[in-house]
Amino acid sequence: MEYFESTSPLLPEILSLHGKWRAHQAAVFCNGQQLNWQQFIESNHRFANGLLSRDIRPGDRVGIVMSNGIPMLQSIFGVMAAGAVSVPINLSVSDDALAGMLSDAEVVALVASNDQVARLQDIADKLPKSLGLRISDMPQGNGWLGIEELCHNQSPQLPEVTIAELDELNIIYSSGTTGLPKGIVHNHAGRRNWTYDLAIALRYHGGSKTLLTLGLYSNISWVAMLTTLLAGGALVIHDKFDAAKTVQAIARHGITHTALVPIQFQGIIDYISADQKAHDLTSMQAMMSCGSPLHAQLKQNIFQYFSCGVIELYGLTEGVITTIEPEQSEGRWSSVGKPLIGTDIRIIDDQDQQLTAGQSGEIVSRGRITMPGYLNRPDANEEACYLDERGRRWLRTGDIGYVDQEGFLFIVDRKKDMVLSGGQNIYPQDIEAVLIASPEVADVAVIAAPSKRWGETPVAVVVAATPD
Repeated sequence: MEYFESTSPLLPEILSLHGKWRAHQAAVFCNGQQLNWQQFIESNHRFANGLLSRDIRPGDRVGIVMSNGIPMLQSIFGVMAAGAVSVPINLSVSDDALAGMLSDAEVVALVASNDQVARLQDIADKLPKSLGLRISDMPQGNGWLGIEELCHNQSPQLPEVTIAELDELNIIYSSGTTGLPKGIVHNHAGRRNWTYDLAIALRYHGGSKTLLTLGLYSNISWVAMLTTLLAGGALVIHDKFDAAKTVQAIARHGITHTALVPIQFQGIIDYISADQKAHDLTSMQAMMSCGSPLHAQLKQNIFQYFSCGVIELYGLTEGVITTIEPEQSEGRWSSVGKPLIGTDIRIIDDQDQQLTAGQSGEIVSRGRITMPGYLNRPDANEEACYLDERGRRWLRTGDIGYVDQEGFLFIVDRKKDMVLSGGQNIYPQDIEAVLIASPEVADVAVIAAPSKRWGETPVAVVVAATPD
């Protein structure tokens, strides 16, 4: 007999409850501004109710083209609270790629920071026909609605909209450089579960104070952002990465957590090594490195300067994740650890047969954090699917690796024709397309070369055109 209702709240409700029970605790620090949990949640809810008052319905997709700041944070979580679907865009992509992704997602609304409005105006004719509502963090006129006006007189309460576990929460594009970027869909249950599992693996708690220096459109930022907020901690947001400011912020704010790519860690180590001053880094409790391989020497250097060491994370936005804990790193400096709680991996050969310890093959993964699929890409969904002997679906990563006798994963290579440079995905064919347009180039091939600074860097092999 069931006496009490059993509930499984999704992220909008979980965060709303933090606004109630952690009301006066710090939630956000950014550009000299500070919000406590009540202020943060109420601003999100006003944004959400403003969207609903402008006929944005649950399930509608909202593009977010913004630089880091409280307005971007408010937009992401306001869209989420309204039951709409956020589509955050990497600001480094080309205008054509930007328009293409917004069109692929069929966004009906767009939120832009002031520095991006002119860019969007310039490509207005390429934006999707579905686009109606345009919102900016500052008043613009010319068809743009300011966030302050959107939120004016709106309720600070969580909107009473129905959100199901399998409803879409966000779409993050895998790359903005290819002709056909893939929209990776995450639903509400998947994002919640992903956040819970990562929060345990990355050691987040209610006293966490997390520094974010990457764009909030990045899934790396979403790892640190969602885990911190789920636990009821506080975010410290920088508009961009600067090694000196990062080191200074750790001491000034008592930073406990952060998520960085290897080139950022290298910048921090270089800065500390060159600077003659003593730096207080003792508040740091856990740091994550991901986005590109963390070479063994850099990892050891991090351990030298930070007593907490570093948790290296290997993963795809699509859902596979492994981590190696600092206590396990000694003697395994090149390993990326073991699967996230509730996730399984296996190594398969070219005939889809499972391999044993020590044998290299493609990494495949399954678990509750796996994406539902790619947006509008049934071909890509089929290509990414591996069926095991029991008919279960696993996600193909396109990465080559092996597990040792103790189950630790080591990455060997990638099947995918992609260069990972400084945490950014670079596709050789895009650079080739630019170079081949030059009359001085007869042929070109772009390959990845090892780089101590960037992890990898693209190198073009060019055949010069014969002079007339």
